Amino acid sequence: MSSSKAVEDVEAEVDKYTLSAFIISHTKDKEMTIMMNAMQLACKLIARAVRKAGVANLYGLHGSANASGDDVKKLDVLSNDIMINALRNSGMCALLVSEEEEKPIIIPEELRGKYCLAFDPLDGSSNIDCNVSTGTIFSVFERKSTGEPTVDDILRPGTDMVAAGYCMYGSATDFVVTFGNGVHRFTLDDSVGEFIHFGEMKFPAKNKTIYSCNEGNFTLWDDKIQKATEMFKAGPKPYSARYVGSMVSDVHRTILYGGVFYYPADKKSTKGKLRVLYEGLPMALLTEQAGGLANTGMFKGKLGRIMEVIPETIHDRCPIIMGCERDVEKVLAFYKEG
Repeated sequence: MSSSKAVEDVEAEVDKYTLSAFIISHTKDKEMTIMMNAMQLACKLIARAVRKAGVANLYGLHGSANASGDDVKKLDVLSNDIMINALRNSGMCALLVSEEEEKPIIIPEELRGKYCLAFDPLDGSSNIDCNVSTGTIFSVFERKSTGEPTVDDILRPGTDMVAAGYCMYGSATDFVVTFGNGVHRFTLDDSVGEFIHFGEMKFPAKNKTIYSCNEGNFTLWDDKIQKATEMFKAGPKPYSARYVGSMVSDVHRTILYGGVFYYPADKKSTKGKLRVLYEGLPMALLTEQAGGLANTGMFKGKLGRIMEVIPETIHDRCPIIMGCERDVEKVLAFYKEG
């Protein structure tokens, strides 16, 4: 390789945004930058733990259940500890909500900042033993109270969020984030230990015909969701079915390729299965910012944006229908006709 070509390659690498540089340039908020640096550090540590799970004996159940009643894996516990420690020690957080914690965590006054975060430390962990992609999902609110933080600082609609994102641990480690000005994707470059800007994520101009759902619950769904699912499977050109079972993976694919992902309410889970604060709201903001739609379907007597749902408790749930406009509208049409 010539020296000039080597210099060009180096300059090209230097020109790439790191996640920290991107946050500074797009938010002009030093506190947000510090907090997000703690978030990305936590994600790097979780990514390392996921990669070493087999050799470090981290597969299998921990022997307990989390606040949502799900069986807890060893990696769930480790990921939760990593997230809490990193965010608490950043000095930028006031209150933390984790899927693995029954109650919100109030940050001590000497370490307290202005942000309230909700997160699922390791989404899809039920699949970890078979090496399926997992991820971390988070939503960020700016506290509105003074004095001691309360749950009211975070029991708010998604329209109040100042940032949201996820980190996916798969064949690559991708960090996807929005500050309300588009969705941006970063990929971890292990050679330098930095998340490098990959580009903006948007639904494609020509969306693929993919539907993604847990069809094992079909008999428990209302007739509108059943009809929509049958519609996707019918005709001379039926949709392809793609379902991973990790929300991070399913939503990531849906934004990149198009189609629709849904986890509706059913006879067993009348409010749905996915949690509002750290699954529904952050993924809804990302979906909308990428050019898609995120709706609850029929919920509490009406159709509505997920972003407008106000959680009643920190582990509250809601139904989810999200994806490209074409396919979300096809599902909602069955409710509107009814």
